[in-house]
Amino acid sequence: MWSIGELAEHAGVTVKTVRFYSDRGLLPETTRSTGGHRRYGPEALDRLHLIRSLRTLDLPVSEVGRVLDHEDTLEDVIAEQLRELGSQLTALRWREAALQLLRDSTAHERPDRLRLIGAVTTPPDTAALARFWRRTLPARLPARLASMVLDAAVPQLPADPTPAQVLAFARLHAIATAPCPATNPRRPDEDYRPAVLYDGLGEAYALASMDLRAQRPPHEGEALDCFVSAHAHSRGTRDTPAFRRRLAGLLARSADPVIIRYWQLAAELSGPAEPTAGAAHYWLCVALKAQIARPAPVPGGPTQ
Repeated sequence: MWSIGELAEHAGVTVKTVRFYSDRGLLPETTRSTGGHRRYGPEALDRLHLIRSLRTLDLPVSEVGRVLDHEDTLEDVIAEQLRELGSQLTALRWREAALQLLRDSTAHERPDRLRLIGAVTTPPDTAALARFWRRTLPARLPARLASMVLDAAVPQLPADPTPAQVLAFARLHAIATAPCPATNPRRPDEDYRPAVLYDGLGEAYALASMDLRAQRPPHEGEALDCFVSAHAHSRGTRDTPAFRRRLAGLLARSADPVIIRYWQLAAELSGPAEPTAGAAHYWLCVALKAQIARPAPVPGGPTQ
């Protein structure tokens, strides 16, 4: 049996360290001497080495205790620590990019950018963006479709952002938390069925995104037909040339500068690899406008 000093000497640590782990129940003594001094068996040395190894991984004492008592497996604890470390590294990268942004800003730009960045947590949180879209979406939209819109509208944040992406998110956050939105999208210009419209728009945007990835300019085709059909069916009418002209005017009148700016910033944050739903919507609106702007063919005239 070893005294606390002998155990400390064998382990290459201080008596204070052995006492610390003993007092917290990680290193129970085997027995006590007649004088009340702690005594440890040889197995305490292996346990102390294990404790020290776990602590070098910066595991909290509580986590070390659970591993030693087999309440949690070492694999689970390691996975949890990796997740926590990843979050800390992301926060540091965002902070670094924010500092680089401020360093490279002009004296005129710096106060406004500092205000924008100061309103955002590190690492950033997209909860404000999700709340913004929940306020924006029609009240009657089914939960399934609302979730689909949120998935498309709330961008995934990069783990290693550039200074420009930090600024884009800060501006997105400012839009989402502004006290007075410019318009109220819950008040449509005409009656329609939101579930039918948003269900069809999801398919139309997916088709348009394929053209965007291929860098094809706006044009007639399946994506535009699906887009117009979604609007027509949601209003209980048919897709006709007259409806397309009316829809183009409706879309032009209902264009919200705040929403347009939101999608521009979301594209800056996400990068060019994956088109946003806003980019797909704009592509389809341009395709529709170009189609109705063309003169109607003359009956009996030449064809191409």
